[in-house]
Amino acid sequence: MAAATAALLLTACASQPTGPDPVQQRFSELEERVARVDRIVDNQSLVQLEQRIELQQAQLRELNGRIDELQNANEQLKRQQRDLYADLDQRIKAAPAPTAQQEPASLVATPVVAQATGDEQQQYTRAFDLLKNGDYAAAVSAFKQQAVSFPTGALADNTQYWLGEAYYVMRDYPAAAAAFEKVIAGWPSSRKLADAQLKLGFTQFEQKRLAQARATLQQVVTRFPGTDAAKLAAERLSKIPADAR
Repeated sequence: MAAATAALLLTACASQPTGPDPVQQRFSELEERVARVDRIVDNQSLVQLEQRIELQQAQLRELNGRIDELQNANEQLKRQQRDLYADLDQRIKAAPAPTAQQEPASLVATPVVAQATGDEQQQYTRAFDLLKNGDYAAAVSAFKQQAVSFPTGALADNTQYWLGEAYYVMRDYPAAAAAFEKVIAGWPSSRKLADAQLKLGFTQFEQKRLAQARATLQQVVTRFPGTDAAKLAAERLSKIPADAR
């Protein structure tokens, strides 16, 4: 009996396969595939993350560059504004609240300078004081009202000139140019003529109308040699390229 049992056990052992378990082998293959897929996904995620980081860094560099440009432009604008205020302040100090006797309206075909009326002088002085105090918008309104009230008054050319200066310091260059042009056309012998033509050239320069600015400033140099206006015109001319249009 014992011999028979031993023989059966030997037979059973001999009948079992000696190779790897196919189920286990299949499971291992699936595990390897899953691992490869995980590695691919991880690699793609890292690549995408790196790309996003590089894009954000590029955008940050661009933003920083733009900020630098804006800061530089702002500083330049501040310097230009300070120059405008300084120039206007210097001109105001050089001509404090002129009266009709100090600043004649015109010397064309008349041996006697016209006298400003009390109302004209009072209104003009009020507008000029606003300009001196830096209230440029109010000065514009006051000088415009002065021009309407006394279009042919003894101080009409001064009114137009300082109106142009107020517009200029406010960077309303079209309005400033119109005011200066009106002085040049309407009062060809005014004491404000050289300054009006100079500031018209400056205004054209700011408007990038460089060819016109060059012609206007050259006229100042030619017509008013030796004056402060001519010197300032020459300085600005040096900043205009010869081939400017």
